[in-house]
Amino acid sequence: MKLNYKRTILAGLAFMSISGFWGMYDAVTPLILKDSFHLSEVLNGVVMAMDNVFALILLPVFGIWSDRTNTKFGKRMPFIAIGTMLAVIAMFFMPYADNQRNLVMFLIATGSVLLSMSFYRSPAVALMPDITPRELRSKGNAVIMLMGTAGVIYSMVMIKLLVKNPEGGGTPDYMLLFLSMMAFMALSTVALVLTVPEYKWSKEVKEKEGDEAVEENKNAGKKISREKKRSLIFILLSVFLWYMSYNAVNSAFSRYSTHVLGLKDGSYATYMLVATVVAVISYLPIGIISSKFGRKKVIMAGVIGLASSFLICSFVTGGGALLYILFGIVGISWGAINVNSFPMAVEIASDGDEGRYTGYYYTFSMAAQVLTPVLSGVFLQYVAYRSLFPYGVVFAALAFFTMSQVKHGDIVKDDKKSLLEHLDVDG
Repeated sequence: MKLNYKRTILAGLAFMSISGFWGMYDAVTPLILKDSFHLSEVLNGVVMAMDNVFALILLPVFGIWSDRTNTKFGKRMPFIAIGTMLAVIAMFFMPYADNQRNLVMFLIATGSVLLSMSFYRSPAVALMPDITPRELRSKGNAVIMLMGTAGVIYSMVMIKLLVKNPEGGGTPDYMLLFLSMMAFMALSTVALVLTVPEYKWSKEVKEKEGDEAVEENKNAGKKISREKKRSLIFILLSVFLWYMSYNAVNSAFSRYSTHVLGLKDGSYATYMLVATVVAVISYLPIGIISSKFGRKKVIMAGVIGLASSFLICSFVTGGGALLYILFGIVGISWGAINVNSFPMAVEIASDGDEGRYTGYYYTFSMAAQVLTPVLSGVFLQYVAYRSLFPYGVVFAALAFFTMSQVKHGDIVKDDKKSLLEHLDVDG
């Protein structure tokens, strides 16, 4: 059985528009809050954390709701169409409020956009599994991830072309940028609605998979076995713990590098860049290793690499080659975790429950991303800056233990036909 690339690419239009929005939102919203409304770094961070808070609460709700929806247009399509429309309308008022210097309007508009995006994020990610046979879903996820990358590239190009500082000084006018993103999202969704008959394609997949798939769909929404439930709980706990570890370092390393390592002029960013680039480069080699040894073993090796690197980093007193090497190992380790963690969680789901399990995964990852900057910040302020890497080691070690308890969600032998199948949307 081969993946239908055309169908998968079309289904990925929703995720492409979502990724494009987040690329723009994360890049320009902090600048608006700082330059236009003169918010402090703390308040800026609070506003920027709103999306994680919304995701934590709402993604599972809308994921489960879409699982239980049954229309002639499909389960996910109504959420995607309505959510996009609401987001596009609310998005207009963000640059308008910025130009009017109306903070209350800006915050209301931003909250409305984030709520609208949360409405269809889980359904958009769950669309691909609905129209893709189980053994091809990892490959489909790779295509979806590439579509997301295309969306981010679009947002970066538009920022480069449309954001200009006024000659006489002052802040940029972001209206054209937001209009370009609104058009991008609207056109992507219109193309999706017109070209993806979700209900028909989903039905065809069920028919091709035969009686086993039909039986699995009868179990959708029902309790999974005790053994699978136990594995799911430990997978989600692991996701929470390694995000607690990695994101603490990711969010605080700039301050740590200044106070402890003595780095200047933003040179800390080069170390984080090394970790990111190495992670991306490592995806295909990790895919090869995963196909041979399994997802769980590769994830656990990644967790060991993460903990070991952070442990050694806690003794480093300055920048240089050793720190580059350690952050390179961090990148490989994080890549090993990201390539394999999302498919392990979703693999446990019966057909028809993908939205629910996607929501579960995002809930635990987002919860960690909301909590760990605050908790690690307490240690930095009241204990010492050198507590950062030991903090990361502790949570990585806990993740190793919880992951060791997982018994389900691994690769079934011979279900990987190409290296592309190992890449997933969460990476």
